[in-house]
Amino acid sequence: MKFKEIKAIFSQQLSDLYSESESNFMFQIFAEKILDLNAFQQRQFLNEEISEKNKEKFLEIISELKTGKPYQQILGETEFYGMKIFVDKNVLIPRPETEELLEFAIKTIQNTDFSAHNFKILDIGTGSGIIPLVLKKHFPSAEIISIDFSEKALEIAKKNAEYHHLNINFIHADYLNLHLDQNFEVIISNPPYIGIDEETEIEDSVKEFEPKMALFSPTSDPLIFYRKIAQDSNHHLIKNGLVFLEINQKLGKETLALYQNNFSNAELIQDLSGNDRFIFAVK
Repeated sequence: MKFKEIKAIFSQQLSDLYSESESNFMFQIFAEKILDLNAFQQRQFLNEEISEKNKEKFLEIISELKTGKPYQQILGETEFYGMKIFVDKNVLIPRPETEELLEFAIKTIQNTDFSAHNFKILDIGTGSGIIPLVLKKHFPSAEIISIDFSEKALEIAKKNAEYHHLNINFIHADYLNLHLDQNFEVIISNPPYIGIDEETEIEDSVKEFEPKMALFSPTSDPLIFYRKIAQDSNHHLIKNGLVFLEINQKLGKETLALYQNNFSNAELIQDLSGNDRFIFAVK
């Protein structure tokens, strides 16, 4: 079978699920993985024959994609903030909003007095480790502690840290029942924030293939993590310390209210789509 023929099959078989541009994008990624051909080389390869073994690989990928499985999980990796990140069913696939959170956090930290020295960052609910990895890359002298309740997620996070040669202190713990014993200059988190009553609004491709532990609040209170973070910030965030949080866009004002009494400044920030998405607070 020629390369252009398997490309046509790929697009046709997935036409009910994906647009032509989406199919072409995914095909290009998988073709690079399977055949080790970049986008330019693929255009030159259209009339070339592919092996039966590689044909079967493409057909298997098509079958998996038809189930709604995210292409990043099939591939086993994705790109985030210019970094290759390993992912699987035990971690959330990184979202653009988290890149926005990190972009804002990096610029803000760079303008502090402590950014040029050794300082401590607490990352809560690390998942694949994307937040601490990006921060460690930008602030090599920072000591970063990253917590997650999922041991499987921490395995992926450690794999990502090792791949990028970045030293992060990953801790397996139930944050909601954890008593901190040190202070931090920065606390950052993208915790589970979807309420149980919102489950029907979440796409099946997300609910069926990404870890519910990382998506949904463990209780009927969707703000339970934010309450604990606010409480811990009271006792374990230094004066002028910073809090950066990704939040449920439907609960922006309610989340902000948790940080207005014991902080010198607290702001609700919108993402690029105009949704209430982040909390920024200064002790």
